[in-house]
Amino acid sequence: MMTITNANESDLETILKLQYLAYQSEAELFGTKDIPPLKQTLEEIIEEFNKGIILKMIGDNDEIIGSVRAYEDKGTVYIGKLMVHPDFRGKGYGSALLTKIEECFPGKRYELFTSTRSVDNIRLYSKLGFKIFDEKMIDDELTFVYMEK
Repeated sequence: MMTITNANESDLETILKLQYLAYQSEAELFGTKDIPPLKQTLEEIIEEFNKGIILKMIGDNDEIIGSVRAYEDKGTVYIGKLMVHPDFRGKGYGSALLTKIEECFPGKRYELFTSTRSVDNIRLYSKLGFKIFDEKMIDDELTFVYMEK
């Protein structure tokens, strides 16, 4: 059975390793490993930990198999780095993590973003009630879609 709880600072190195693994599929969409989630440092994830909430999903063998993070600013909750270990995708764990992070900030406006190439992510977020409200072209290869709920 999967459990979702708040991550501890001692979990951050493991979550960062999971992030490097989980975001390989995103990197493949662009044909480059030069994407921010694959370049994040332990110091940066510690800053995010101190700024908001990082949740972890624990699998049957007490291993962290998923995570999501969020922080609130002026009534909006910014959700990021939703990840599930590749071996555990397609089982509803991403939805469970997203639902749980929303429960940490009840009654707020939620915002997240993903690449327009991340069709599976957009489908998941839409299924959970998020709507596209903006797109920003970063360069010729990358356009972000911003979604809110």
